[in-house]
Amino acid sequence: MQVNPSTQSAMQEVQAELGLSVTEAARRAQIVGATIATISDLGYHKTSFAKIKERAGLSSTRIISYHFTNKAGLMQAVVTTATGMKDKFLEERIQGTTDRAGLLRGYIESEIAFLGSYPELVRVMVEMASSGSDAEGWFMSVPLVEEFRTGRLERQLKQGQAEGAFGDFAADVMALSIAQAIDGVAAKFAADPKLDLERYGRELADLFVKATAA
Repeated sequence: MQVNPSTQSAMQEVQAELGLSVTEAARRAQIVGATIATISDLGYHKTSFAKIKERAGLSSTRIISYHFTNKAGLMQAVVTTATGMKDKFLEERIQGTTDRAGLLRGYIESEIAFLGSYPELVRVMVEMASSGSDAEGWFMSVPLVEEFRTGRLERQLKQGQAEGAFGDFAADVMALSIAQAIDGVAAKFAADPKLDLERYGRELADLFVKATAA
């Protein structure tokens, strides 16, 4: 599998934001894209510089080392690129929404929509959350992905409770429940690519907006 063109273009934009030249940003995006495709296809533990070189069509693994130094540096780029792209996707979809219930609905529906738009990134983030803390990997991979998965949502739920917008519930349990519901849709979508993600997003949002209501 190759990373789809929209993903590759978005990754190049992320790399360009680092202040790199157009050529450097394109090369880094190429390598990160090949890494994402390899992890998505083979899993984290079977991903090596040799496999990435082959996928990217590079002449040598030294090109990867030149841009990222080692596996930890490359995995850092993979995680920060994936989370940065997901952040941008979510922000664009909830832009202009200010009420807590609307933000929660937008978050859930956007998370489900992301499954269909960037399935390879979803698979990679799952792999990094479960396997990304090996001795050669980036030590922040697992905590960063977990923070992205439930930490921020938990804080938003607590803030909504403090403002009186949400009812009385354990915010950590609710955040985990929402994340696991989204994970369930991701697994079902992986097994059935024809799944109606829009319907699932809407129904899940309805469910949790009701469950969190004041």
